[in-house]
Amino acid sequence: MKRIINAPFKFTRGLYDWTLRWSKTKNSNYALFGIAFLESFIFPIPPDVLLIPSVVSEPKNWRQKALICTVGSVCGALIGYYIGKVFYDTIGLAIVNSCNLYHAMSVVGEKYASHAFLSIFGGAFTPIPYKALTISAGMFNISLPVLIIASIVGRGGRFFIVAAAIRIFGKKVRYVIEKYFNIFSLIFLIMLILGFLAFKRLI
Repeated sequence: MKRIINAPFKFTRGLYDWTLRWSKTKNSNYALFGIAFLESFIFPIPPDVLLIPSVVSEPKNWRQKALICTVGSVCGALIGYYIGKVFYDTIGLAIVNSCNLYHAMSVVGEKYASHAFLSIFGGAFTPIPYKALTISAGMFNISLPVLIIASIVGRGGRFFIVAAAIRIFGKKVRYVIEKYFNIFSLIFLIMLILGFLAFKRLI
């Protein structure tokens, strides 16, 4: 039983170590852009996982790292938008099913009618699955400029806050994350659930 419980933590820890190695290579910026790009429509891991060690490794470049994350995420949002608009019945459904996004898509769809900008901003800034927002935006014919502007504000705000915090606290944050990684994994899961519930109630 203990092995079953620890398995997700081992996988997540392995992923953290893998992304940390990327942050120390000359291709770290490309990897950061790629993960932020893919996470917007298909990849299950948030780019914060790579953003944090990247800023720890190069604290003076924290603005650049946050900007790369933002640009990659917004560019990926365009792909998610067109998947929802043109290919929802094929590619879109496959992504929704594989990432277990059906409930999130339903909630987002209900909110888009009167609060499209706030819905996108709220989802972009909080830890709920961003791909549910981008794909839904295309499926429900939300204005593309609204998606882009809300994503820039929401995702940019999130990534710059994370990068600035790492810049300020630096290695102390990295030490705490590595020492208490399993606890942080549970906290992130709780934040994910609470963020989704708050988004559902307030937007």
